[in-house]
Amino acid sequence: MTTSHRYSKTRTTFGLWQLIQLAPALLVVVGLFGGALALALLQSLGFAPWFGINEFPNPNYFLALWSEPDFWRSLWLTLYYGLASTVVGLVISVPLALTFERRFRGSKTLLALTRLPLMIPYTVGIALALLMLGNGGILSRLAAGLGLITDPGEFPRVLHTHLGWGVIAVYVWKQVPFMTLALLAVLMGVGQGTREAARILGASQVQVFWRITLPQLMPGVVSASLICFAFNVGAFEAPFILGGGHPETLPVLAWRYFNDANYTYQLQGMAVIVSLILVSGSILVGYLAIIRRFERVRGKAP
Repeated sequence: MTTSHRYSKTRTTFGLWQLIQLAPALLVVVGLFGGALALALLQSLGFAPWFGINEFPNPNYFLALWSEPDFWRSLWLTLYYGLASTVVGLVISVPLALTFERRFRGSKTLLALTRLPLMIPYTVGIALALLMLGNGGILSRLAAGLGLITDPGEFPRVLHTHLGWGVIAVYVWKQVPFMTLALLAVLMGVGQGTREAARILGASQVQVFWRITLPQLMPGVVSASLICFAFNVGAFEAPFILGGGHPETLPVLAWRYFNDANYTYQLQGMAVIVSLILVSGSILVGYLAIIRRFERVRGKAP
């Protein structure tokens, strides 16, 4: 047996052993999440014998949903909240990560303060938004006290509008610490050697950022943005409490179907959930394909 064959056999054995070790966790993930996804798909196609409904396969729930203009408005609103907050979070987190990498006086204290939202429950952030950003909230009263406006009711409307400033603010407040820590971990792993060498050779700060720093950050950017976008499009509480009402995001729309007195509407709610999974999954796959192509162009992917 040649050395290459022996090495290949060793790698195969090692891979099988790793798969065996991961088998319990994989069974839980596949059983719970895969089973829930399969059940949702079956119900959205008319299979719910516990409700006395067995029409499988019946696409009418999807057809009725997709024929409604409000569904497409809700889909757009859902994607808008998810994408806008993810982009804003990245714009804030990249400079923060680069700043904390330099280790200045007091950086550890500031980094610890940046982590605080990770330890505060998500619903507390929503309550803070109501207290701070509402027309009768702290900021509006402060503006009135300073004479910037004559009455707190004149404060620009931030909450309960389809522009979603309050929803996006809560998302960004919660995800910036996570994104910053993810990007900082990548920066600490690659070090500053390449960037310092480029500066010594005469590259400007802008050239160093676009040609060296940003490509080095891409693994962290991709993973952090995928996780945050997936969370944002599936979140329910912030759009429900802080959103502008009808039309609502798809998670809120699904919740209303599930809580309707007519239990058969649960199947329509499952159609909403499956539709959201299909759309968001397609976006994530397309995003990964673009990143893969970018890395292939730069010679970093096979």
